[in-house]
Amino acid sequence: MSARIVILTGAGISAESGLGTFRDEGGIWSQYDLAEVATPEGFAADPALVHTFYNARRKNAAEAIPNAAHAALARLEAERPGEVLIVTQNIDDLHERAGSRTVLHMHGTLRAATCAACGHGWDAPPVMHAEDACPGCGAPATRPDIVWFGEFPYHMDDIWEALRGAEVFVSIGTSGSVYPAAAFVQDAARAGALTLELNLEPSETRSYFTEARHGKASEIVPAWVDEMLAGRWP
Repeated sequence: MSARIVILTGAGISAESGLGTFRDEGGIWSQYDLAEVATPEGFAADPALVHTFYNARRKNAAEAIPNAAHAALARLEAERPGEVLIVTQNIDDLHERAGSRTVLHMHGTLRAATCAACGHGWDAPPVMHAEDACPGCGAPATRPDIVWFGEFPYHMDDIWEALRGAEVFVSIGTSGSVYPAAAFVQDAARAGALTLELNLEPSETRSYFTEARHGKASEIVPAWVDEMLAGRWP
């Protein structure tokens, strides 16, 4: 997969739309033990608990509204067709609802379900239950199509290819603490890309970026897109 501009987005881009991050105190993530709701072992031990957690997240995401940062990236793609690829760590669909069309969800999406027994996939209903039968094999082994801790992210071959060919790599709203995404800036830089961090605060990988801008995503992302479209950046 080729793209001149590769953009990695994390939880920080959706935070202003009301979707919490791992680090939010009092948010949905803080109410659960991640080992119980975001690992294959947790699902095997208590699938009902995992479904309860993701049903709440699915409802939260469905009620959220794309913010100015999502809209700006969609505008960038619309005005520079064929040049922009969004790689997101997020499992919400706010990029698509804002108008982005070329999006790779490396951690899966709340909109999809899969079968832990046979691997069949389908559109997720608003509410899922542990006893739901797979429409493919009939087994009561349905799970959210989410990449959990200990599982391999989706689309990695396409992502590595895009990073090797990118002229610009931008990381938005991510802490730089989770691999393999944390290494994307190094891979893009080795391939010769100009690298930019747009984040609320410096990430753990700030030193690898050519340039960094810090502030609210809804402010700094539209400002950068305006510069790109006006030919003022890079």
